[in-house]
Amino acid sequence: MYEVLVEKRFSSAHYLRNYHGQDEPLHGHNWRVQVKYQGLTLIEPEQYLVDFVEVEEALEMVLLKIDYKNINAVPPFDRINPSAENIARWICEELQERILKPAPSCVTVWETESGAASYCPDPWVEPIRGKNV
Repeated sequence: MYEVLVEKRFSSAHYLRNYHGQDEPLHGHNWRVQVKYQGLTLIEPEQYLVDFVEVEEALEMVLLKIDYKNINAVPPFDRINPSAENIARWICEELQERILKPAPSCVTVWETESGAASYCPDPWVEPIRGKNV
């Protein structure tokens, strides 16, 4: 099994709605995102699992939507909580739209240096994009 990892960082603010019964205060983080791809075969003739340049460019385009912003104001986070879990899932789904093969096997989002959440897609689960989850 081959595995490729790509990491990027971004800065933004957010708050969780209904956190222990009330909205959290707006606060910021320096986030870190790791995207993982796994596969058994390499693309020919290059012999790589995914193109690093393509993944980095796609991830940069996704993160531009939330970098230096209040994530709560960016769809779908204007309807769902911008938890690290939901952000990881959103990034994964956004990348699936931009890079068709292979799909990310997992996206991990660090909200702090010691706290992270991951989303590893299940083909049977419906995307959050456009849903009132």
